[in-house]
Amino acid sequence: MAVLWRWMVALAVGGMAVAVLAVQPAETGQDRPEDAPLALALRPALAAGAVPVIAVLALNEGTETTDFLVPHAVLRQAGVGRVEAVAPRAGPVVLMPALQVEVARSFAAFDAAYPEGADIVVVPALHTDDDPLVLAWLRAQATKGAVVVGICAGARVLGQAGLLDGRRFTGHWYDRSTLLRRHAGAVHVPGRRYVADGPIVTTTGGSASLPVSLAIVEALAGAGRARVVAAELGLPSWGDAHRSGLFGLGAAHLWTLSVNTVLFWRHERVDIPVAELGDDVALAWAADAWSRTYRSRAQAVHAGASSVQLRSGLVLRTVPPDAAAVPVLLDAAVRPACVLDHSLRAIGQRYGAATRRWVATQLEYDDEGPAGACPDAQGGLL
Repeated sequence: MAVLWRWMVALAVGGMAVAVLAVQPAETGQDRPEDAPLALALRPALAAGAVPVIAVLALNEGTETTDFLVPHAVLRQAGVGRVEAVAPRAGPVVLMPALQVEVARSFAAFDAAYPEGADIVVVPALHTDDDPLVLAWLRAQATKGAVVVGICAGARVLGQAGLLDGRRFTGHWYDRSTLLRRHAGAVHVPGRRYVADGPIVTTTGGSASLPVSLAIVEALAGAGRARVVAAELGLPSWGDAHRSGLFGLGAAHLWTLSVNTVLFWRHERVDIPVAELGDDVALAWAADAWSRTYRSRAQAVHAGASSVQLRSGLVLRTVPPDAAAVPVLLDAAVRPACVLDHSLRAIGQRYGAATRRWVATQLEYDDEGPAGACPDAQGGLL
């Protein structure tokens, strides 16, 4: 997604004449309606009762907001193992397209604490997919026997680490041709939100971060525990069925992003007030969606502190509120899994249906499907 974000900005500035030639049609007629449980190729020790170690990776210079925050929060909430956020360096991590958090574990500190390595490594989309420190650490974890889960364009990072060659995979719709070109013998699987091939798991766009997290919970602790966590979040289903044929880059999207980018005087700051122990998942959906409109950029704000601790334990950096900003309140009555639907509805009301659809497309989210968990909001299941 980082590559997509940078390319889109350049495309908008460059003009529509060339842009229309770059349209990528969506796949059609290849959807798979059935759901299948996620089969993780876990170490044998876990079957004997060992506590799983789960590392959620970040790159300090840029890590996709939802890809990182959602799995870290859900897996911690589920209590299925030791869940560690880890980055090349301890300290601040810039999230894309919005927010900033503190990560306490460096690669070196993680390796010292867990010399046998992680059982599962979750890899979000990163600002650069070929950071040498990330690739070396990821290869080492895979060699030690970790299951590696690439969220969205995290698949590009897995590929750069040499983990996709000859594998069945899915990924963000924008990355499909790049991954097939780069990796000999790799086979793209349409119609699936997440795909496991041995110890390698990949997902579609950022909206798949919640379903795949629950699928991991199910694989580690059983369907009963996954159902409890899903109910707490407000998500009735986390299956792998996905209407992949809906997603691609069309002329309407190109027009929307171009107009929204070029008319910079209409851009707005969106302020999301956060409190101590605020919900990571709700914040991630709201901040990510509002920062993908090409009309607005979300900020986490707090009137009296420069940082707060989120429910997962992560420290979130905050800024003071701006009286001129558009306030976006996270309603505690709205379940976290429904916040994306509510955000898309509000975006459509403020900026129009075309912008709402463009945000949903970036996140590879079916926002016009059945309401499901969110009966009072337009949109489909995650």
